[in-house]
Amino acid sequence: MSGIRVGVFGGGAWGTALALVAARAGRTVTLWARDRAVAAEVGSLGTNSKFLPGIRLEPRFTATGDLAEAAAADIVIAAVPAQATRGLLRDLAAHVRPGVPVLVAAKGIERGTDALMTEIVAAELPDRPAAVLSGPSFADDVARGLPTALTVAAADGALAERLSAALVSPSFRPYAATDVVGVQIGGALKNVIAIASGIVVGRGLGASAQAALTARGFAELGRLARALGAEPETLMGLSGLGDLVLSATSRQSRNFSLGIGIGEGRSVADLTGTGAKLAEGAFTASVALDLAERHGVDLPITGAVAAVLAGRLSVDAAVEGLMTRPLRREGT
Repeated sequence: MSGIRVGVFGGGAWGTALALVAARAGRTVTLWARDRAVAAEVGSLGTNSKFLPGIRLEPRFTATGDLAEAAAADIVIAAVPAQATRGLLRDLAAHVRPGVPVLVAAKGIERGTDALMTEIVAAELPDRPAAVLSGPSFADDVARGLPTALTVAAADGALAERLSAALVSPSFRPYAATDVVGVQIGGALKNVIAIASGIVVGRGLGASAQAALTARGFAELGRLARALGAEPETLMGLSGLGDLVLSATSRQSRNFSLGIGIGEGRSVADLTGTGAKLAEGAFTASVALDLAERHGVDLPITGAVAAVLAGRLSVDAAVEGLMTRPLRREGT
């Protein structure tokens, strides 16, 4: 598979880390960054001090601010936030050749449409096959070459295997799958549960409460995923349970850290305003509720997080509401 060209779109921490992943796999890589200063630094100095401070980008790869240059690729990786993915794909429509697979690395659901990332690819780039990358990973760990395993999912199993083979290296293990719904719901909903877990920690409610909430959150995630047609086995894997464990327990997680701040009494506006690091779960909570209502699924933790984020409910009222819900059988 030598000679494969990979275009990575998104000059932030995750996009830069994935460009490193492809370079370590022996691919010819071009990273596109909207901020041309970032592209210039990556290309000339081999660093991205704005998003990955202190990390040398080795092996080196090309960086550009020109969409068409990066889109002249055999594989396209979209690594911008979920809410910016459609806009990027529209911009790429004139540049990506028919048949070139588009691998989306965002974990979220689009506001206003309730669309999964692969559905956005199908709508905006209908003749380019869609795939999604998800699983327990922090950009900093990946960029440093620390061992990481994720899931690459595509409806076409052969495509998933081809993308997996194109990105594998001694430190990066992408496992192929075909359950695109399960992988995407697991990646999106774990961010919401991570916010809730952070709120519990920030409020000082104890490790027992955090463990209980995470377990019930996982059950909640599974209910929605299964209602949308996901396979239960997917949720027990890297892009379900694995990603939830990482995101709901580590302060490296932006969503967990957001929850901690909320639990400590800081305002949502301050935590999510200009200059704050993006926590995808802040967008996903309300969208997941829309999906759940359409499919008759109960998501009490997600609902509480959405209400707290919107200022409709205080943290204490949300916790009390969850703790006084009618008991139900374990596993439901």
